[in-house]
Amino acid sequence: MLTVKTELLGALAASLEKLHPGAADKAAFESPKVAAHGDLATTAAMQLARPLKMNPRQLAEQLRSDLLSQPAYMAWVDGIEIAGPGFINIRLKPSAKQQVVREVLQRGPLFGVQPPLGQRLLVEFVSANPTGPLHVGHGRQAALGDAICNLFQTQGWAVYREFYYNDAGVQIATLASSTQLRAKGFKPGDDCWPTDPDNPASKAFYNGEYIADIAADFLAGKTVHADDREFTASGDVDDLDGLRQFAVAYLRHEQDLDLQAFAVKFDNYYLESSLYTSGKVADTVARLQAAGKTYEKDGALWLQSTDYGDDKDRVMRKGDGSFTYFVPDVAYHITKWERGFAKVVNIQGTDHHGTIARVRAGLQAANVGIPRGYPDYVLHTMVRVVRGGEEVKISKRAGSYVTLRDLIEWTSKDAVRFFLLSRKPDTEYTFDVDLAVARNNDNPVYYVQYAHARICSVLAAWGGDIETLGQVDLSPLQSPQAHALLLLLARYPEMLSAAAVDFAPHDVTFYLRELAACYHSYYDAERILVDDEAVKLARLALVAAAAQVLHNGLAVLGVSAPQKM
Repeated sequence: MLTVKTELLGALAASLEKLHPGAADKAAFESPKVAAHGDLATTAAMQLARPLKMNPRQLAEQLRSDLLSQPAYMAWVDGIEIAGPGFINIRLKPSAKQQVVREVLQRGPLFGVQPPLGQRLLVEFVSANPTGPLHVGHGRQAALGDAICNLFQTQGWAVYREFYYNDAGVQIATLASSTQLRAKGFKPGDDCWPTDPDNPASKAFYNGEYIADIAADFLAGKTVHADDREFTASGDVDDLDGLRQFAVAYLRHEQDLDLQAFAVKFDNYYLESSLYTSGKVADTVARLQAAGKTYEKDGALWLQSTDYGDDKDRVMRKGDGSFTYFVPDVAYHITKWERGFAKVVNIQGTDHHGTIARVRAGLQAANVGIPRGYPDYVLHTMVRVVRGGEEVKISKRAGSYVTLRDLIEWTSKDAVRFFLLSRKPDTEYTFDVDLAVARNNDNPVYYVQYAHARICSVLAAWGGDIETLGQVDLSPLQSPQAHALLLLLARYPEMLSAAAVDFAPHDVTFYLRELAACYHSYYDAERILVDDEAVKLARLALVAAAAQVLHNGLAVLGVSAPQKM
């Protein structure tokens, strides 16, 4: 049907060009608001009525007459109706709708995938500091980032996945000191263990049992390997720098295990410390000063970020000479631009909302050619976990929060991915562990996967060569349920394109649930393995196409499509 739609769109553009030179760009289709009105609709007549000084309904009649004389419309269109002030509703022949089956079966995993654009996209996500295991919020970010990467790959982008983390600073120093105290035999609650009841984030050490594991392995002189580093422990409890490097490598390895369990891979790990050692932070500050966008006040260096829409100017360098955290962020994004990434997406928690304006302001003030609105941001809320009707907050592994690996172990990688992607990123989400393991239609991932497995069992019972189904006569597919399934299959490529533009992998989950429901309705309405060979083969071709699209959509989400359940 994609070929059909392309032909019809081309013919519409030609007709519009004849009516008004230069109007071919008005050629576009939308879905009628009421399905009974037809399969495609266009508002082109209403858009051209004013420049042509014609009544829009009369113009629509003229356009209708011309379209019906076009070979593409003669081949594929059953009828064209004018509605309201000039809406043009197009009703397709069954043969036009049936073409989607051939297209799906011919393209297979590539159905919905666009040709390469020759453009590069960098998506930065997870970006967790190596101070503990990945929590469920990191899991939501990992699912979002990976699915958004997959979506853009279907649209022809060359996609690059990057993990940015702070391997220095106060948090890492606290990690090293926490590990050192554990190595010396102390534990949380001892008098020497620092806490600040009024502000736990400022002075409290890390209390999870994983700190004791790090200390024990350090004393044992072990070597730890992570994707981006390895380090051998000295075993000397007074070697604070060695403890720091070992703890970072240890926790990076732990995060690698979390990501492996979630089937997420990165092309690069970018260290915040490298921005200082390479001189990129100093160079960024010099650029901003040279551009005349900074000033000194109260012993600090300020950026005139209000010139770029921020609600107030921001401190860049504090009185003690240290930089505020948004300065290396600006330097980091300049490196993204310099590495050739004209489009960049950052997946971050909603607590980063305040950094957007100042980072973008810094990038504009640096005057390096970066366009306004760079980078794009997708912000997500945290996730509550409920098990047995009660919220779960404690993990044996982390001590104070549920880890990503906990959630995967309790349910499955597929369930965690599908569930965390099933809502808009900025909406609150409660992950129901009991629902995620339920084998019933209330569990959305089970419902979708079961539809795929159900089709596979039908195809296995038939036992024929699926490749031959792409050539069968599809004319027996005439029922309302078959037509509904055909039209939904044809929507898949457009849904992918729209989901990529909106950074909305949740749209894929909605589509897959709708497709599964449509297939189940079709299966209940029409028996597939009937005696009539022509009818059987047509129905097998239709459901095989549905299985392929289910498989393709699940792959975008990073979820498997099992053949048996």
